[in-house]
Amino acid sequence: MKALYKRLKKNHPTGEFIRQRKDLAFISIQPEQLRPILTDLRDNEGFSHLVLLTAVDWLEDSLFQLTYLICNRSKRMDLGLRVMIDREQPSMESIHDLWPTAATYQRELREMFGIDFPGSPGIEKDFILEGWNDIPPYRRDFDTLKFAEDNFRDRPGRETNDPAEYMKQQLYPDGGS
Repeated sequence: MKALYKRLKKNHPTGEFIRQRKDLAFISIQPEQLRPILTDLRDNEGFSHLVLLTAVDWLEDSLFQLTYLICNRSKRMDLGLRVMIDREQPSMESIHDLWPTAATYQRELREMFGIDFPGSPGIEKDFILEGWNDIPPYRRDFDTLKFAEDNFRDRPGRETNDPAEYMKQQLYPDGGS
């Protein structure tokens, strides 16, 4: 894995290298480096499979971290490329032309985090949350309690029990005597 990192660093300026296990490492890169590095890894290093594309919301830093996990099956090696993008206007170049499966991940990230991938197929269409009109639910500033109270609290047939009191009633129906 270190040899791969050295080859990459020779052709592309890269950031921090973290070896998680002998078959898994992560490299931090700048957004503009993503396409050239992914293309190099796919075409010259045998990383033929996009395993996943995911995001982390670093609310306090006003950033999103995108992680592109790719796999070299013949060497049984996984490599994650970590890219930080601005949280206020989150947009990243689409890689659906490199790996068509990326379009699905990109649609999900747009809907759940609000990250745009211009030019990605179907990016504007509802994917999971049909008719959603609130902030994206995977953002850390999305208030799940408020959303639940506004949308589900007073529906007929729903009760809310304080867990401690409810368990006391279940365990000691006579009040503990």
